[in-house]
Amino acid sequence: ARNFVIGKIANCRTVLQRAARDHGATDQLTTAIAILANGLRRITTADNIDVLRGFEGEAANIYFGAFNNMVVAQCDTFSMEARSRRPPLDPLNALLSFLYTILAHDCSAALEGVGLDPQVGFLHALRPGRPSLALDLMEEFRPILADRVVLSLINRQQITAKGFKTSESGAVVMDDDTRKTVLRVWQEKKQETLTHPFINEKAEIGLLPHLQALLFARHLRGDLDAYPPFLLK
Repeated sequence: ARNFVIGKIANCRTVLQRAARDHGATDQLTTAIAILANGLRRITTADNIDVLRGFEGEAANIYFGAFNNMVVAQCDTFSMEARSRRPPLDPLNALLSFLYTILAHDCSAALEGVGLDPQVGFLHALRPGRPSLALDLMEEFRPILADRVVLSLINRQQITAKGFKTSESGAVVMDDDTRKTVLRVWQEKKQETLTHPFINEKAEIGLLPHLQALLFARHLRGDLDAYPPFLLK
């Protein structure tokens, strides 16, 4: 559980750092980057799962509190007051929730592919019908896959405000054309390649959940001393 959280916070910090480098370091980005660095140090002191979850929650709040600073186009439409899930209350949250759902399915399939039960998590509490282990595994991928795709879609203006509508319940949803665009860009992202920092081999980004699931299974079976989370360079 600790290593899942380390992967998430480190990758969140990397995404913020890249935004600061590419678009300019605002005070909020600079502060968030520093706080997340301190959060990584604090994680090593967590002596039980509840403390660890508390640190993870604090880091997530800091990260999403600075998220609007990474949106450099269509800022009036794509901004959030806070992370909202069920239902998403603005277009930015709608995009994030949509891709997080897809990512969770990918992680579930990856875990099943290496013989692990996606329902039995370590960081996320066990609940009937919830893929807790898939949610554990996807934590390190949220910022570097889903969030970066969302930011790319917005900042490159591949999607616009007209692709979203608010239902009677207050939930914001995408129209079919916008959903198709999001899925196309998501698939293109998964086809990009990089060098995996642990196995030191080139791999398509779409294979990362499967590679990490394999490493996690090897750790559980005693072949690796610890689970090495995927850290974006």
